[in-house]
Amino acid sequence: MTTLPRQQTPVIAVCGAGTCDAATAARAYAVGQELARAGAVLVCGGLGGVMAAACQGAAEAGGLTVGFLPGTRRSDANAWVRLALPTGMGHARNVLIVHAADAVIAIAGAYGTLSEIALARASGRMVIGLYTWELGLASDGSPHLLVAHTPSEAVALALRQITQPHVSPASDQAD
Repeated sequence: MTTLPRQQTPVIAVCGAGTCDAATAARAYAVGQELARAGAVLVCGGLGGVMAAACQGAAEAGGLTVGFLPGTRRSDANAWVRLALPTGMGHARNVLIVHAADAVIAIAGAYGTLSEIALARASGRMVIGLYTWELGLASDGSPHLLVAHTPSEAVALALRQITQPHVSPASDQAD
């Protein structure tokens, strides 16, 4: 688990599908706003759906948004990504997203989100789930992800995980 010195800015990844319904977009927008208000940097895949809604919320609240894009053009980023980083890596960019973050918030999502959850857990990052995949328990009985019921709870749990890493599920590194 990553523990930050007090002077470092927390970096939280927001993961979710490139298309989503209005309720999911509203949750993602609120997560983005909460992250910006907390002074965290929002990292994501930089495209539409959950990513765009979260970036919009963060940007409108004065936060910094970073998008690791699957293609090679900065212009592919959603309008609220402040720093667009083209990777040319397709879905493999998910590794960059989770490794750039101190914790991950997964909102709803499809298989790309599931891969980000798995990559985050395999690399020791905590995942907070907001209406996302249900993954049950690890072999030691701890949850694979922490479940949040509201955007503010998701952000609070993510920030708590970076400052108090002892409250976390076990990482499943051997597969």
